Amino acid sequence: MSLIKTHPIQLRLLYSVAIIVTIFLGLASRKYGYLLPPFVAENGGDMLWAMMVYFGFRFLFVRKSFISALVLCFIFTFGIEFSQLYQAEWMHQIRGTVLGALIFGKGFLLVDLVRYSGGIMIAVVLDKIFLK
Repeated sequence: MSLIKTHPIQLRLLYSVAIIVTIFLGLASRKYGYLLPPFVAENGGDMLWAMMVYFGFRFLFVRKSFISALVLCFIFTFGIEFSQLYQAEWMHQIRGTVLGALIFGKGFLLVDLVRYSGGIMIAVVLDKIFLK
C-alpha cells in the first residue's frame, strides 16, 4: 500500500502545493501573457483556473476517487461559466472587483467551456502521474 494513500495529510499537502503553483502560474499568465505564445496567453489562464479547481476538490475530498473530483469540477466550472449569463446589478458589482472577476469571470464565452475541459483533463493526467 502506498504511503500517500495511508496518510491523507501528506496528500493534502501535495494538493496544497499544486493549488499554490497553479494559482501562481495562472496569475503570471495574465500579467506576463505578452511574453507567452499567443495560444498559451489566450487559453492558459482559464485552463489553469480549472486545474486549480480540480486540485481544490482533490484537497477537500482526498479519500474520494479522482472521478468524484472530475465530476464536481465540471459541475463547478461550467456552473460558474453559465452563471455569467445572469446579469443582475449586484452580480456586476461582484464581478467588478479583482477577486470577483477572477472567480466569476466577466461574461459567458462558449470557448471557456472547452478551455476548462482541457484544464481539467490536464489536471487529471498530472494527478494520475504524480500519485503513481
